[in-house]
Amino acid sequence: MYLFKLDATDSTNSYLRQLSKNKELEKWTVATADYQTEGRGQKGAVWHSDKGKNLICSILLKLDDFNAADQFMLNCAVSVGIHHYLKRYNLPKLSIKWPNDIMSVSKKLGGILIENTLISNKINQCIIGIGININQEKFPDDLPMAVSIKQLTQNDTQLDIFLQDLLNSIQNKFELIFEKKYEELWFQYESSLYRKDKAHMFENNKGEQFMGVIRGVTKEGTLLIEREDASIDAFNFKEVRYL
Repeated sequence: MYLFKLDATDSTNSYLRQLSKNKELEKWTVATADYQTEGRGQKGAVWHSDKGKNLICSILLKLDDFNAADQFMLNCAVSVGIHHYLKRYNLPKLSIKWPNDIMSVSKKLGGILIENTLISNKINQCIIGIGININQEKFPDDLPMAVSIKQLTQNDTQLDIFLQDLLNSIQNKFELIFEKKYEELWFQYESSLYRKDKAHMFENNKGEQFMGVIRGVTKEGTLLIEREDASIDAFNFKEVRYL
């Protein structure tokens, strides 16, 4: 694994994508930065982070003969790898919010953005952007649901050590992908799911609000929600949101 350490960049995902166009990179190549000027999250959201306080990194991973139909397994490997590593910090109510936010006490601790490169029906490369709130003690007023490890534990964390141990955990979960143990990986993801089997309010992409219970996630990545009439709806990404 090769690691690029940057003081600042527009986005570590963008940095690795551009770098891969100009030179041959290793199978696992990582870029980390103290600060991003254009950090991105899911749905085009901006990822806010104070300089040098949090983990900002991207992993470029080259894949061999990986079917695009199985791309949700990439999401599972990264999410479960992060979740598994963070357990050592004894964070309260640690969970994975579908599709790939990391939560503690119903607040967002981290997020993931995966961008795949496809050739025909195969994914030959993915860039995995990861942001985790580590040592930041205050967040902007427009981010009331953000939380950091420092806020939860009152302890400072050494970012370099955190990064290396986190990468090891993610690589360990990717071994399940390389060994085609998708069932085991999917089970670990579903077992860590935020608010699974608990009633919650949702809103679908038609603006309809409803009470439902998350019953699980399919291996294709659709969220299964049981309604009050016992019917189950399957939602793709961006088709439903938590209220």
